[in-house]
Amino acid sequence: MPRYTGGKSRFERCKEWFVIEGIKHIVAVASGKGGVGKSTVTANLALAMAAEGYRVGLLDADIYGPSQARMLGLAENTRPEVIDEKSMKPVMAHGIQAMSMAFMVDINQPMVWRGPMVSGAFQQLLNQTLWDDLDFLFIDMPPGTGDIQLTLAQKVPVDGAVIVTTPQDIALLDARKGIEMFRKVNVPVLGVVENMSLHVCSNCGHSEPIFGAGGGERIAEQYDTQLLGQLPLRLSIREQADGGKPSVVAEPDGEVAATFRAMARTVASGVAGQDTAGPSISFSD
Repeated sequence: MPRYTGGKSRFERCKEWFVIEGIKHIVAVASGKGGVGKSTVTANLALAMAAEGYRVGLLDADIYGPSQARMLGLAENTRPEVIDEKSMKPVMAHGIQAMSMAFMVDINQPMVWRGPMVSGAFQQLLNQTLWDDLDFLFIDMPPGTGDIQLTLAQKVPVDGAVIVTTPQDIALLDARKGIEMFRKVNVPVLGVVENMSLHVCSNCGHSEPIFGAGGGERIAEQYDTQLLGQLPLRLSIREQADGGKPSVVAEPDGEVAATFRAMARTVASGVAGQDTAGPSISFSD
């Protein structure tokens, strides 16, 4: 650990101690529960940030159920190049750098691991990957507030978190827990993404809020953060993600891609604000 010589805030010193080579900014994308489309949002948000001209990486931190390899159109037998038997090169997909547990094991093999093993695997994926001069690394977090979330907060210099939810009350209950968790560990919440806001019929185009309305806006207001965007429940979004070409790549001039690019610009602006005014972090002696 470097010796402190004065002149910098504790936040600045903390980021120096735990800096990860090759990465300027880290953004966690999280949800309090599964099934809200977090991984689809993460993939599209990362690709949208790349479309805005940034160098971007994506780390799939869902050790038990990695899905980013498929969403990025990578074959099941994809393996990263190993350097010196201890480091790995990220896999390239649609112009972004990616790393996932899916590259290490058979996609059908269950990961029957206890918490410490999962946390260790996450740290290896993050720290032993030779990230190449990234402006942003997006981390697709597993659902909930468990071991990986705690490891992230303690050992990774996260610049901010994006919370994904759906409008219904049950999802919002868990989204609140996610926001509270990040606030307890002094990670700024950059905003909320409301997924599946409206169901859009692929035949007639009729739309209705089958999961309720306004939930994302309410929770953003309650926690004094931003509503980054609202995304429809649309068949094409699911088909594009399952097919390995998320909406930002499949329809770069479409409405969904435009929404993600607007969100990416807001996230970039929020992270830039953290550079000049970091959060207050308390340390125990």
